[in-house]
Amino acid sequence: MKLVSLDPRVCRMDMAEGAAPDALIQENDHWPTYEVFAQKKRGDQHQHVGIVHAPNGEMALVLAKEQFARRGMCVNLWVVRTADVVATSYEDADIFDSTPQKTHREPVDYKVKDKINRYNQSKKEKNEQ
Repeated sequence: MKLVSLDPRVCRMDMAEGAAPDALIQENDHWPTYEVFAQKKRGDQHQHVGIVHAPNGEMALVLAKEQFARRGMCVNLWVVRTADVVATSYEDADIFDSTPQKTHREPVDYKVKDKINRYNQSKKEKNEQ
C-alpha cells in the first residue's frame, strides 16, 4: 500500500506504507524552509507572513515575493533559514518572570534608610511646632 501524506513532496516519493522516509530522501530532494517577514510600509516593523521552500536565499526571496508580496502592499522582505532561527526552550520560562514589586524604586531598600527616616521625623516635628 502506498504512503499517503498531506505533504505533496512525500506523496511524490512513492514510498510504501511503513517505509522510513529518511532512508529514501536524497540530499537535494527537499529544499530547506525559509521564514518570510514582510514590511508593509517604510518604518513599520517586519511581520512574519509565512514559510517558503527554496534551494537558497536568493530563490527564497523570489518565491517569497511571488507568494506574499504579489497582492498586497509590501516595501521590503526578509527571508531567514528556519534552521538558523534560535529560540528559547519552554523549560527556560523563568527568564521571563518579573518581580511584581518594584521595591528598588522605594528609598527603604537603600542603605540610607536611617537618614531618610530621621529627616522625615525632623520634618514632621517642625510641622507640629
